[in-house]
Amino acid sequence: MKFNIVLLTVLIAILACGTVEDEESLQMLAKGDTYDDVRSGARLILNYDAATRAFVGTVENTTSSTLQRVRVEVHLSNGTELGPTMPSYLPLPPGEKMNIKLDASGESFSTWSAHAEVG
Repeated sequence: MKFNIVLLTVLIAILACGTVEDEESLQMLAKGDTYDDVRSGARLILNYDAATRAFVGTVENTTSSTLQRVRVEVHLSNGTELGPTMPSYLPLPPGEKMNIKLDASGESFSTWSAHAEVG
């Protein structure tokens, strides 16, 4: 029993490190750049709107299956993480889009990165 707990703890640590590494290796964008990428079937198009001091865009299901719990995170160069957006408790059917807005008021940053998460 004790061995199973240790093994499970190690496995969780390895999986967590993989996730952090993926997030840390994201390409940093300038404030005026647009993020446009597909991850796990979710196409995220996002940019920073200086007038509203928020990241705005859409996430679209590009698959032929329904996506569950789609959410978005933005990582700022100052170390702040915005989000994740509330998971979509309603399914995101194939071809459907969801509007995204993450407030960045009060944040000072020069670059940023983003990604969508599914599941």
